[in-house]
Amino acid sequence: MTNWKICTIGDLGMVIGGATPSTKAAENYDGGTIAWITPKDLAGFSGRFISYGERNITKQGLKSCSAKLMPKHTVLFSSRAPIGYIAIANQELCTNQGFKSVVPNDDTDYKFLYYLLKYNKNKIENLGSGTTFKEVSGSTMRDIEVSVPTSIEEQRKIASVLSLLDDKIEKNAS
Repeated sequence: MTNWKICTIGDLGMVIGGATPSTKAAENYDGGTIAWITPKDLAGFSGRFISYGERNITKQGLKSCSAKLMPKHTVLFSSRAPIGYIAIANQELCTNQGFKSVVPNDDTDYKFLYYLLKYNKNKIENLGSGTTFKEVSGSTMRDIEVSVPTSIEEQRKIASVLSLLDDKIEKNAS
């Protein structure tokens, strides 16, 4: 039997918020090659892996705001409007402020983290606050308690089984 531990999402990886370069400055977007994901890009998105959104930004656009370039296998989680869109970065990319993404630690399997966040979507959504629309803050996201196998090998086994099912669903949908 596998040992499980109670920990926080912040224990599993680095939680990173996104940002939006000024849309009034054309040099932030024109000819941009850096993938920039917004919650709108995940609306109706049924896959697990995402490489590009509707718009790219430039290096100048990235420097002009607090957006961070995140590595492949970062788990993207929309934190507002709406809360709970989830995808895995299939390449380096950045997001707008509608995300609290998680860059997994070396001892956290990225696919397991994806399924863990998907499983806990309602719990996370219920922790959102705000009057105009609900939002989950970075500190709230980091502090959410979850239960995970202590062994990355066990995380990979669980994720593998769930991935096989999703592979079949995606294949049947295409």
